[in-house]
Amino acid sequence: MSEERSCVVVTRDCQTESIGTACMSYRLDSIEVQNGKRPLEYDQEGENVQRKLQKQSDGSNLVGVTLSLESSSASPPEQADKQDHAGDNSDRNTLFPALDRDSSINSLIRCSRSDYGAIASLNHNFRSLIRSSELYRERRRNGVVEHWVYFSCQPLEWEAFDPARLRWMRLPRMTPNDCFVLSDKESLGVGTELLICGKDVLAHVIYRYSLLTNTWSTGMQMNAPRCLFGKASLGEIAIFAGGCDSQGKILSSAELYNSETGTWTTLRSMTTPRKMCSGVFMDGKFYVIGGIGGADAKLLTCAEEYDLATGTWTEIPNMSPVQPNLENDIPDTSAAPPLLAVVDNQLYAADYAEMAVRKYEKHNKAWVTIGGLPEGVSSIHGWGLAFRACGDRLIVVGGPRVMGRGFIEVHSWVPSEGPPEWNLLGQKQSDSFVYNCSVMGC
Repeated sequence: MSEERSCVVVTRDCQTESIGTACMSYRLDSIEVQNGKRPLEYDQEGENVQRKLQKQSDGSNLVGVTLSLESSSASPPEQADKQDHAGDNSDRNTLFPALDRDSSINSLIRCSRSDYGAIASLNHNFRSLIRSSELYRERRRNGVVEHWVYFSCQPLEWEAFDPARLRWMRLPRMTPNDCFVLSDKESLGVGTELLICGKDVLAHVIYRYSLLTNTWSTGMQMNAPRCLFGKASLGEIAIFAGGCDSQGKILSSAELYNSETGTWTTLRSMTTPRKMCSGVFMDGKFYVIGGIGGADAKLLTCAEEYDLATGTWTEIPNMSPVQPNLENDIPDTSAAPPLLAVVDNQLYAADYAEMAVRKYEKHNKAWVTIGGLPEGVSSIHGWGLAFRACGDRLIVVGGPRVMGRGFIEVHSWVPSEGPPEWNLLGQKQSDSFVYNCSVMGC
């Protein structure tokens, strides 16, 4: 009796047809890139892969690519059970014949994250390995990291973009209550998790997306729940500092989250309470920068540095790129927190008002303008524009808008290659701007 099953095609870049349970089911929407700069080259994926290459009608050199990778009709456990004979006959710990487990894992950590779903569909052993955190721990230990950009343009919908393969991917839809849908939300990628912080009917809540299981879950809470905080991640840990509690009180407290253990640890409090601030890791230390706070709830220009080794905070004057503007009648609370990112231990800022990129010079503790932001990206006082570090590059996610309609664009610049020159990696039509954006590196 014939049966439908996924087919793993081994090619030079491990393109796959089905990705099973360990990774998201891909639906690759329209991707537009500069032809000749970064051509899209895909090997034959299989019978259920549709490729459409169509030159734009305006005569430009943009190429639109639409790919659709559908899930197999069999459920993931059924697929794995049917395929267990493909290398799972004897030792349940065996991955590749003639290779010990350590050598097998050493080979697998060098495969792309995009391929792990197909690998998981081979048999039970591979599936168990992919769904555990062992593979990603080994990747991190060996310095193998891929950075994907995660963003949301609709309250319950999240997508990911792979800058290396120029792929758009959809995550499973969130299923929270109406109160969470309407609340302001903040996001952070840490380890193999994406955390979405918002508000339920009576309290702050956190939804957690697991890359290992491709599922959303909830139930965990900070020791002191908060919103409008500064945050940043470093590998499997993240620090959340400041913000507001459910009563609107501005906080000085801070917490460390460990994604490996799922635990929250209360840290020593900052010197100054602050909200709507930004956080970064640089030179192994955590910085919370700018925001609104103090006794009079004014715009703060100082930052605080947290030393993980000593557990102490140190205030740094005038480290925020956002300075008070007496001629600006926009309330401080209407503007987005400072748009900051760190690449190679160098701090950068996006000045949305001047459409400029600024660099923080550590030796004289001053900000200097080094170039411009990508043309056409727009924001409302900084909202709707994402400025993130993505490995060795800076990423800007945003796009032009005309009469309420526009595009979401992903632009990239590698600072080590010279002054800002932005490359358009991907573009897709969107009726809304970017509400939340994070980068997950694992």
